[in-house]
Amino acid sequence: MLLSLEGIQKRFGGVTALADGNLGVATGEVHLLLGENGAGKSTLMKIVAGMHNRDGGRMLWNGQEVWLRSPAEAAAIGVAMVHQESLLAPHLTVAENIFLGREERRPFGWVNRRRMAERAARLIEEHRFPLQADWRVDRLSPAGKQLVEICRAIQHGSSLLIFDEPTSSLSDAETEEVFRIVRALRDRKMGVIYITHRLEELRAVGARVTVLRDGRTVHTGPMGEISTDAIIHHMVGREVSSVYQREPLPPGAERLRVEKLNRGGVLTDIGFSLHAGEIVGLGGLVGAGRTELCRALFGIDPIDSGTVHVDGRPVTIRSPREAVAAGIALVTEDRQRTGLALRLPVSQNVALANVVAISPRGVLRQRLESTAVDQYTAKLRIKLASPRQLAGRLSGGNQQKVVIAKWLFRGAGIFLFDEPTRGIDVGAKAEVFEVMDSLARSGAAILMVSSELPELLQVADRILVMRGGRITGELSRGATQQDVMRYATVASQGPDTP
Repeated sequence: MLLSLEGIQKRFGGVTALADGNLGVATGEVHLLLGENGAGKSTLMKIVAGMHNRDGGRMLWNGQEVWLRSPAEAAAIGVAMVHQESLLAPHLTVAENIFLGREERRPFGWVNRRRMAERAARLIEEHRFPLQADWRVDRLSPAGKQLVEICRAIQHGSSLLIFDEPTSSLSDAETEEVFRIVRALRDRKMGVIYITHRLEELRAVGARVTVLRDGRTVHTGPMGEISTDAIIHHMVGREVSSVYQREPLPPGAERLRVEKLNRGGVLTDIGFSLHAGEIVGLGGLVGAGRTELCRALFGIDPIDSGTVHVDGRPVTIRSPREAVAAGIALVTEDRQRTGLALRLPVSQNVALANVVAISPRGVLRQRLESTAVDQYTAKLRIKLASPRQLAGRLSGGNQQKVVIAKWLFRGAGIFLFDEPTRGIDVGAKAEVFEVMDSLARSGAAILMVSSELPELLQVADRILVMRGGRITGELSRGATQQDVMRYATVASQGPDTP
């Protein structure tokens, strides 16, 4: 056994993140780690990676107990972690990131960049990674950045590699590439811990599975001996459908109409409408223009031509401020970079888009702020120690709920949800869809971008499909995944083309 965790405990202030974490990984094994957001998965892995110190329990490495007090100590024994959010230096090259902290040196201490580039190129070629040693990291896709982190781990001689949600923002082709790499690492006798919420991935990569719930290990065993339904039951402690079953509403008045919207090289002749009570899905492959459409409607990116009507009146949206004033809210795909102020408390994040409501006569009223945060943290079941807890210290799922709470408090009537369930477990997904359904039933109109076809088909009242910056099809309830993929992959000139 390469790694054994026995009864690991960890507390943050008055909150118990881990009460009884147990897990074992053998050499040459891919071990799946599952659980709801807030179950303790990331905390447990950060203890293994030396980012947190444990409060109790034992960690054995090759049979010997170890205390890892820093990532450097973890790396020294052979532990590396590929994070969901990249921790690379974006202004440096691929080679410089691979050797960051362990640079090749010339006499007198000068960095030998040529030598590092040559070694990085050999490593990339050996593993058939689609990278170049001299590429700048800030120009790489999320998948490319993950490959750089994998190269770092291999170059540093790691024996255990931890993947934290590695495919949450990847296309199907990129996901298959990650699977290939994981299998190759397994064949090299490395141990792999693979954290994911995408249950359809489990049997493609893992041999054994451990499930955490409320900070405790509730199941460990071979993947071949457990059903997906049983895994979900262990994760949430109750029966939950893998996709939220939503009863459709008859559409109400038109809330948003977009006509002939264009942005050079990105969006072409976009036209559609949203009605009160509707959840309209927006499907398509990576690069189809879905996120770009949301950004344009929210005023982040300028449009070249076209018209936008909100509640029947034309509006000009040249900035997010004007979009918010028009009643439009955007729940971004990357909650940590563009959805939250991670170093501010949850209370201030909830109030961020509607400070006026808690500042009568220009004076901030703490009582009004506290009332708002209490209302929405309870409504969305946000797990936190207190409203003063920093948003950056919440789990991924609870961070997403804070973003939604911010716009609920603002009282927006048109919501643009860009991949709202990215990195969220099945239980939290159902809660997010319940919130969206509640918004629709209160008269809001929702546009939901999702790469998960079952979500689109079972949650949306109708689906718009994009390809190459155009809307190529519109599908009603009862459509199939094949219908969506046909419009997403076959060139056409507009939504009426079969």
